[in-house]
Amino acid sequence: MTRVLVVEDEPAISNVCRRVLAGEGFEVEIAVNGKIAQDMIKKKQYHLCLIDIRTPRMGGEELYRWLQKKYPQMASRVVFTTGSVMDKGIMTFVEQSGRPFLPKPFTPKELVATVKEALK
Repeated sequence: MTRVLVVEDEPAISNVCRRVLAGEGFEVEIAVNGKIAQDMIKKKQYHLCLIDIRTPRMGGEELYRWLQKKYPQMASRVVFTTGSVMDKGIMTFVEQSGRPFLPKPFTPKELVATVKEALK
């Protein structure tokens, strides 16, 4: 089964991600910030990480840079999300990362399509 780690601090969004992706046959686990995600990644292998760029304690950018150093294969299987599409710094980071990006709010259909495309 394909395992997805969703790094998201907004319960409504993480619950939608869990419900929608589980409905598509994915095993979904949730981390509310990058620090918790780090601990989970150290213990388990994930096929994809869906990472919100702005989470408390450790945001998506810092988590991604850690992945690049410690788990480079995992860094190549990241999809970013954010509601801060007007923030130039965030958008520059996303563009430079070369990773797929899903702007909030997104529909279940957009979520599934983006995840499936990223897993190809």
